[in-house]
Amino acid sequence: MKSISYLRKGGLVMTCNNKSGPINLALPDKCCTATTGCAPFDGNLRRVVTEPIYVQKVYDAKLFNLQAIRTVANQTFSPALGRGARIIRVLDIRCKKFFNPGNINDIQNLLATPETTLSGAEFVESSGGVPVTAIGPDGFASERLVYADTQDCDELGRGTPIFGTQNIRITGNVIIEIDVLYTDDCEKECTATLTANVPVGTAENPLILTNFFELCLPSVFQGAFLPRFTEFCNISCEARLATNSILRDISINPVTGVVRANLLIALCVTCEKKIILPVQLCVLSTGFPVLSAQESPICSTFPSLFPRQIDSQKPHRCTTEAMEVENTEKIE
Repeated sequence: MKSISYLRKGGLVMTCNNKSGPINLALPDKCCTATTGCAPFDGNLRRVVTEPIYVQKVYDAKLFNLQAIRTVANQTFSPALGRGARIIRVLDIRCKKFFNPGNINDIQNLLATPETTLSGAEFVESSGGVPVTAIGPDGFASERLVYADTQDCDELGRGTPIFGTQNIRITGNVIIEIDVLYTDDCEKECTATLTANVPVGTAENPLILTNFFELCLPSVFQGAFLPRFTEFCNISCEARLATNSILRDISINPVTGVVRANLLIALCVTCEKKIILPVQLCVLSTGFPVLSAQESPICSTFPSLFPRQIDSQKPHRCTTEAMEVENTEKIE
């Protein structure tokens, strides 16, 4: 026979096995929508003009998807569920990268660091053996200059193939969250989110993934710049119980309520490699972005962030006056 405990408070009798649903304290609107300042294109081609821009052009690129598995046994989760707790259902399991914004060099930050060697080409180095780098679109020195003898393929009007080997070192931790439905010692059904900070690799013992690639190199003789090689990776994770069984994979200390679990963590890595060069391109544009500013009631005018166009497509006062003078001279 199920035992029921009572709590008398203010003349009311409260039962410990009350199965009313939990109250959700989440904010109803916790996300936002960004504003770019670019109005949707209305199809009017009269507003489209050509603009020259100086950017970095991708000459060749390769995308790779890699994966690895890490098993974790008897991982401790918090908080403890209390004496006599029993998990009756796992509602959800989530995995996310650990990152400490207060210390970008924290050894627990989950990182996928690529290490690449080339065959058929070489990275340009200084006299001290230090690779020569260039600033990439990310604002960091993430591009390395590449050199190869491209003369044979230049004569055919084609690119020169180069080959490489990449080792990706995975270090750091992941955060595992498990939403569970459990009963306490009063047989009351409750929900809880169990959390654990799980290491998947260390600097001394990293998880290493290897892949091979081929890229096409443009001419090193027909341009003002040497080609640049850049690569970047992103990593995510997925987690589940090792055997998908609560009885086999989850254990609870009957006295303290501490939860331990056996997990299977999948690490999913996406890497992209590019050969890029600085170029000047002519593109079609509808103009600068225009944002609606939140004006202060004190200032009457505000400065602009970008100068006006100075080409002949949009004549200004000085240009108009020059045209009037030119027309007057022609009439005379």
